[in-house]
Amino acid sequence: MNILAPPRARLPIEVVFDLVCPWCYLGIRRLRRMLAARPDIVADLVWRPFLLNPDLAPQGVPRQDYLVRKFGGEERARRLHSTISDLGQAEGLNFRFDRIRRVPHSLDAHRLVRWADRFGAGDPMVQALFEGYFLEGADIGDLAVLAQLAGRVGLEVGAARRFLDSTGEADAVYAENLRAHRLGINGVPCFVFAGRHAIGGAQEPEVLERLIEVALVAD
Repeated sequence: MNILAPPRARLPIEVVFDLVCPWCYLGIRRLRRMLAARPDIVADLVWRPFLLNPDLAPQGVPRQDYLVRKFGGEERARRLHSTISDLGQAEGLNFRFDRIRRVPHSLDAHRLVRWADRFGAGDPMVQALFEGYFLEGADIGDLAVLAQLAGRVGLEVGAARRFLDSTGEADAVYAENLRAHRLGINGVPCFVFAGRHAIGGAQEPEVLERLIEVALVAD
């Protein structure tokens, strides 16, 4: 231990997000890149679920049907996905929208994050779910798939499946989603630093860093 090293600032960061939101994956990736360049900060990430498609059927819907309903068809969605893919490449993310066959309801995936967080694995669980869905096209609405993804981060697959077969954390996810809307958050990602300083969107790391500096000074 270097007794001459300055103390590291501890900063809680609430991340309001949905696991089926590509902008969230991109924004969180940028947040992590910024934090990696700031070893003077100890960031405590708090994952706040947001349901972009709360009225989706529990089993999800075929991707084609979803694109028609949300974007009016494949062509508009393709243009949007092309933009996101280009931005992702700059962050080392290879989005594979073509591999996604079904758009899931994200309730169970958010429940799994909360369960994993009990064992200190919330952060890697979020990462594994994003990778599974956006890079591999995994159906993160399927309980068996979710349990296998839990295994990737060192959690026991059987225990994960037993939890998912229950209704554990469902009420908490819905409550968090309601809380976000009551706070005026209608889109994600949204980052809240030190409980007071919020910014929405997949911001560049430099923008996030400036807000962090404001939060640290205010504290």
